[in-house]
Amino acid sequence: MQTHPWLTLSAPVAAARAAGRPLVALESTIVAHGMPYPENLRTARDVEALIRGLGAEPATIAVIGGRIRIGLADDELELLARSERVHKVSRRDLPAVLASGEPGATTVAGTMICAALAGIEVFVTGGIGGVHRGAPQSFDISADLQELARTSVAVVCAGAKSILDIGLTLEYLETHGVPVLSCGQDNFAAFYARDSNFRADYRLDDPQAQARFIRTKWDLGLAGGVVLSAPVPQDAAMPRGEIDAITAQALADADAQGITGKAVTPFLLARIQALTGGRSLAANIALIRHNAEVGARLALALARTGP
Repeated sequence: MQTHPWLTLSAPVAAARAAGRPLVALESTIVAHGMPYPENLRTARDVEALIRGLGAEPATIAVIGGRIRIGLADDELELLARSERVHKVSRRDLPAVLASGEPGATTVAGTMICAALAGIEVFVTGGIGGVHRGAPQSFDISADLQELARTSVAVVCAGAKSILDIGLTLEYLETHGVPVLSCGQDNFAAFYARDSNFRADYRLDDPQAQARFIRTKWDLGLAGGVVLSAPVPQDAAMPRGEIDAITAQALADADAQGITGKAVTPFLLARIQALTGGRSLAANIALIRHNAEVGARLALALARTGP
């Protein structure tokens, strides 16, 4: 496969692709904006090691030096983890950050675009963006949802972030023809909590069954992504009622401080971490590790089903 002219593949990613080993894309916003240092760097390293241990190759994606980097060296991960001057890169921002030469961390939407350019079929994240609470008045809807409708990458997540209106998020995905699969339970996951109280479209626990579903969709010419929801492990999960109350408090704090746009999610995640005494961070780390395992097994199964 010819490499897109805007991409730079790390040596391990290039070697894995040459050897026919499956790649698993990872976002970098979770490193730059989703967790505090040093937990962000430690988690990024652990997740990459976990994926390699299962037989796939991790490809953490970011914008560095005017290039889309598919796979990062350890010092580049540390740059993203430590720096406070890293852009948050979604579809709208990608050309500007590339042209500027400044560092950027890719969101779910940004990572999907870059993964598709690199021919990577599976992307692991924490939770997808979605329809924000109060969106009927604010029109605050994550670009992640439109990207899922147009870009053919399977996204493994712990559902949608609990700060969102999950019901409206699922309605939006249905309207745009994005299948929502669930692994390990019938219902869609709710990030820090295991159960959103909304059913997924289909439950598929086996990676081979997941791969057959996804491959069939794309073989039919039905472009766009697939969401695969996997709940946070039970021992790290938070009760849904508790996290809902804490989220409501964090949203009120954001409103009182005039926090808007792309600054909302990082503010809310940090505020929820403070209000939970760090338990939300432990849940976030546990769910991303679990998602990485589910995603690596899916990538291996997709590789066995052929392009």
